[in-house]
Amino acid sequence: MASDIVNPSNDLADAGIDPAFALHRGGKLAVRATVPVRNAEELSLAYTPGVARVCSAIAERPELVHEYTWKSQVVAVVTDGSAVLGLGDIGPEASLPVMEGKAILFKQFGGVDAVPVALDCRDTDEIVETVARMAPSFGGVNLEDISAPRCFEIERKLQERVDIPVFHDDQHGTAVVTLAALRNAARLTGRAMGDLRVVISGAGAAGVAIAKILRGAGVGDIVVCDRKGIVSGDRTDLTDVKRELASITNGAGLSGSLAAALDGADVFVGVSGGTVPEAAVAKMAPDAFIFAMANPDPEIHPEIAARYASVVATGRSDYPNQINNVLAFPGIFAGALSVRASRITEGMKLAAAEALAAVVSDELTPSCVIPSPFDERVAPAVSRAVAEAARAEGVARA
Repeated sequence: MASDIVNPSNDLADAGIDPAFALHRGGKLAVRATVPVRNAEELSLAYTPGVARVCSAIAERPELVHEYTWKSQVVAVVTDGSAVLGLGDIGPEASLPVMEGKAILFKQFGGVDAVPVALDCRDTDEIVETVARMAPSFGGVNLEDISAPRCFEIERKLQERVDIPVFHDDQHGTAVVTLAALRNAARLTGRAMGDLRVVISGAGAAGVAIAKILRGAGVGDIVVCDRKGIVSGDRTDLTDVKRELASITNGAGLSGSLAAALDGADVFVGVSGGTVPEAAVAKMAPDAFIFAMANPDPEIHPEIAARYASVVATGRSDYPNQINNVLAFPGIFAGALSVRASRITEGMKLAAAEALAAVVSDELTPSCVIPSPFDERVAPAVSRAVAEAARAEGVARA
């Protein structure tokens, strides 16, 4: 009976009805040796007895691990499967196809090796302890698809425990790419970042990180909305993360709904899902920027957004200006690893956003404020900027 359950889907995949299954059969990753082992001499160098000399040298001088192992070239992609894409809490095993895909993107776009690690635990401290114990094997940790607000605490506590970069891509990758697109939209329309009034729909991982990086980039007027409306200091239902968010945003002390926040706003950034009524969009400032990034259904449909906005971006690949994290994380990690950075700082993220924006700064049009993920200039530019920023901020060790 078990084979009767499995085979139909396999047959469908092999028949081409669903090519995704055919592509994933057997997984998307494999381990490949970088040195040959074809005879006794090569075996004695790759393994015993030759390997013992290298081990002894590292024991005497621990920094040699970066030169004589893969440590400085590999990232752990860690999840607990609690917030996977738009699928939600599907567990560690079901998350593996996404983690494998992330590892492929690291390699293809940034030249960085990555290993998927799906953990069967949900306790914050257990996750931190588990990853910290694995850290000697890796040059960095990419946290992925971990639900908020746990993701904030896990990232903070883990970075306090280890001396390698810890980066929650759902937060910071999205924030970096959003900032890059917003910088170019402002340049295209002759506006200053400090003059923009930004409304962010969504106070989860991405929304919080976007608000913080926009503050760091000089945007002073930011309002964040969650399901209950504007995040403001007078609300009594806020989590610790949202209370902190309220303290650095909404300087005008607004309250009410998302629609109220959008009245006169220059920028809409959607990282929440749902649908924004067209009547609310119509009340935005003239020539607004609309970044509706929910997938597969943007909060504001691009055709509606185009009626009111001078620049429209989405999270989809079938519309211009795709806000895609793959524009950020491969280059960020490549740059951090190249200088053996101990962490990824706010300055490194800002440098990444500026470098990403600069890739197309001479090619700006309303349909091109951010490069294509397949633009080969992206990862090298971001990597160089991140490495330079790491040195400037004193977190580089090479």
